[in-house]
Amino acid sequence: MSDTPANRFRPPAVPKVKIAGFWGPRIDVVADKTVNILFDRCIAAGTLDQVDPALPVPDLRIPFQHGNSVTTQMFWDSDFGKIIETAAYAIDRKRDPGLERRIDEVIDAYARLQAEDGYLDSWFQRMRPGERWTNLRDCHELYNMGHLIEGAVAYHHATGKRRLLDVMCRCMDHVIATLGREPGQKRGYCGHPEVELALVRLARATGERRYLDLATYFVDERGRSPNYFDGEAAARGESGEDFWFGTHEYSQSHRPVREQDKVVGHAVRAMYLYSGMADVATETGDGTLVAPLERLWADLTEKNLYVTGGLGPSQANEGFTFDYDLPNESAYAETCAAVALVFWASRMLGRGPDGRFGDIMEQALYNGALSGLSLDGTKFFYENPLASRGDHNRWTWHRCPCCPPNIARLVASVGSYAYGEAEGEAAVHLYCAGEADLDLGGGRRLRLLQDTHYPWSGAVRLTVGLEAPTDFVLSLRIPAWAQDPTLSVGGEAIDVAAVRVKGYARLARRWSPGDVVELDVGMTPKRLYANPKVRQDAGRVALKRGPLVYCVEAVDNGPGLHGLSLPEAAEIRDAFEPELLGGVVALSAAARTDAADWGGDLYREVPPQRRAAALRAVPYYAWDNRAPGEMLVWLRADGVEASARDGEGQA
Repeated sequence: MSDTPANRFRPPAVPKVKIAGFWGPRIDVVADKTVNILFDRCIAAGTLDQVDPALPVPDLRIPFQHGNSVTTQMFWDSDFGKIIETAAYAIDRKRDPGLERRIDEVIDAYARLQAEDGYLDSWFQRMRPGERWTNLRDCHELYNMGHLIEGAVAYHHATGKRRLLDVMCRCMDHVIATLGREPGQKRGYCGHPEVELALVRLARATGERRYLDLATYFVDERGRSPNYFDGEAAARGESGEDFWFGTHEYSQSHRPVREQDKVVGHAVRAMYLYSGMADVATETGDGTLVAPLERLWADLTEKNLYVTGGLGPSQANEGFTFDYDLPNESAYAETCAAVALVFWASRMLGRGPDGRFGDIMEQALYNGALSGLSLDGTKFFYENPLASRGDHNRWTWHRCPCCPPNIARLVASVGSYAYGEAEGEAAVHLYCAGEADLDLGGGRRLRLLQDTHYPWSGAVRLTVGLEAPTDFVLSLRIPAWAQDPTLSVGGEAIDVAAVRVKGYARLARRWSPGDVVELDVGMTPKRLYANPKVRQDAGRVALKRGPLVYCVEAVDNGPGLHGLSLPEAAEIRDAFEPELLGGVVALSAAARTDAADWGGDLYREVPPQRRAAALRAVPYYAWDNRAPGEMLVWLRADGVEASARDGEGQA
């Protein structure tokens, strides 16, 4: 791709970043436990039986839904793709010949399954032969292929093995011949976006422009009139009006992407689509995609995003409803959606450092996404509510197991999201102890060593490793929540305001080997209040420290959390507790709670008596890792006008 714009930022490959600190033990848990659990449970569910052509064609394991068109079994290939990707990162972290053999066996099965023309999808080859490319709206063919592409690229980077990469290149060459605008081709695209961003990864890994061109076609063709999905349904003898979700907004195919300005429909599909759009904009320099991406970003972050970085409040469509609709107890906020928001935010940084995107990436990563994986790496959340009566708990597996490998692959590859590299520039988006080998172009390499206890401490020390003095720009994200950040280079203080550009400290200078940069963004507990239009949070307060959103659990505060309130004047104290939840900073404050004096009355003419209480809060990502019980993110706020109530039994 020689015509790729040179001034674009790309994330470094996972093997180029070694992570310690906060994320290091979490990556180790994924490598030591989670990846094999994912593999075992996937095999137990029957996934390999469907893939391996040497085995008898299996019976249907998961029933059809929505008539006779959809079963989660049809996207089992995507689960294997994500597990292979996770395994690749695990193997890069810790060589594991046994795990590598298991993955090679799955890859061998896919290689044997692949059709002579390159087509690859176990559902349509084994379970529904003869029906390929007949229902792109519902059946996930390209989505499956996309996840297998991502697994192939990651596995090639980690092991040097090309077999799956070559398989998926053949598969995409078949897609190029099948879908497009030439005579005899279908002008189709996937009902579940994902292949777009995967194709960009494939283009970067292979240097082949045709894969980027295919990604661009999928982005450009989506939502054009006449709508492809309507014609496809008619060809099946169906009416587009029979679609169970009733609108093409569900798959963001209701209008061309450049005309879209509202986040609508299925949240995960939306985030994957916008990620692909951002990647295409970065790689091609297509400025016509920038304005719609900016509109969609503003609509999400200003009207439709949970404080945890979760998104998609509705179970009915696993997605969006209407502006400022952010219920807590019934929040769907799928783990995959927060993971995909991290993907989108990271790709929005492709046009250069911008704190709007880096801050949201961090918010979603530490809260809405990380909550989806238990501390021991064995259990998962699909939904991530912001309140629970104690009946929402982690599970070991799911008939739609998309979230476990998604959060696992994100955690295992977090180092790639921490940095950006471009011609003559490097950026630090996330702070975590470790080191990165970054490409500055022209044969210049930067080894950046990061020493920090972030997110428990806001102090970061970076040591510059170079072969010789080099001119380049180093950009360091200054979080919007940081108060009075301090910065120095070589012991010389730098005025942060003077070098701050779009939320980053931009340091343009000649750097010498061994230069030391010291940054301190501080870590002070803060209260957060929601826009009054978010009716569920009126009169309520949330707690945050650095990038972490906090919650209260019954295991620390007793039952009846709905009666707990935080006075406006109460001091919020923070202290690191090494024995709590693997070592966390907990928050505490003097609070008030309803006295247990109501008796058997349902109503009275006087308000309940209040008594003093001690409040203790822990990071949201770590909830439901101890005894099951109630949980709340948004607390009643004493001293704040509160005429509205939550409407979910939390008032």
